[in-house]
Amino acid sequence: MVNVAIAGSNGLAQFIANFLSTKTCHQFIILSRFPKPTLVSKGWQVLEVDYANNSKLRYTLTGVDVVISTISGQAETALITAAAQVNVRRFMPSEFEGPPSLRSFSSLPDRGNSTSISLLQQYGMEYTVFTCGVFYERFAPGGMAAFQIGQGTRIDREGEYLINLRSMTAEIPYLSDGRNSFICMTSAQDVARAVVAAIDLPRWPTEIRMFGDRVSLTGLVGIVERVSGQELKKSFVSVESLRQLYGQAKASNNVRQQSRFAHLMDAGNGCYDFDTCNLTSLVNIQPQRFQEWLRLVWSW
Repeated sequence: MVNVAIAGSNGLAQFIANFLSTKTCHQFIILSRFPKPTLVSKGWQVLEVDYANNSKLRYTLTGVDVVISTISGQAETALITAAAQVNVRRFMPSEFEGPPSLRSFSSLPDRGNSTSISLLQQYGMEYTVFTCGVFYERFAPGGMAAFQIGQGTRIDREGEYLINLRSMTAEIPYLSDGRNSFICMTSAQDVARAVVAAIDLPRWPTEIRMFGDRVSLTGLVGIVERVSGQELKKSFVSVESLRQLYGQAKASNNVRQQSRFAHLMDAGNGCYDFDTCNLTSLVNIQPQRFQEWLRLVWSW
């Protein structure tokens, strides 16, 4: 039995907690800045924490073997420091996106991810990064917001990313040389299942890569058209044009538009693409394909 602390109470944290409670014998606590009576009603132990209070954070983490983080920034670095001080053995930082090796190509601001990795290396704590690409839930009814995921991205609402399935429109980024960019995607539930399964691994690689599907951006549109039986109205926009639109949004201090254009640029630049995954060689999990997931969530 392993003692686990889940930092954060968002949708991904809840998926992880659900798999821990139903599929394992591991004990876990959820760390939250605020009271969460709904989670307590499930029988889960929720502890309120102040990430700025190192002594209380150390007390809370005493006896914990594994920390799974779904928070970022200064709160996560404070969590890493406190975990190291009380000899927590393993730490999963809040990554859950494209490969860290492609971060230098990203147009998005670093939410402290690089600092967290450096700190884990400095403390010599065993860690693994979950690289899973884009969550399928971006394309669900209600978007990621319906699952309490991605609020910090400022692009969590339905239809804000690549495809709007209500209006059946698609905005497809492309590179100046006309190359078709690829994107890796996974459902948040499958990521949670993999995270929980990884707890039992005797050793962690520094990166666990997984995806349910890897498709070109035009191929993604094709899947939606086949499953829905409708043709999407497509607009193609160059990464260079998106960069200009991003600059305009920044000048007008439109934060949501900045985030949207930055995420589209990253998709066009291949920041969520990787052609190999090591998940299935480590744990017995086969992620759901995007087409099957899409048909289920939209009842098509």
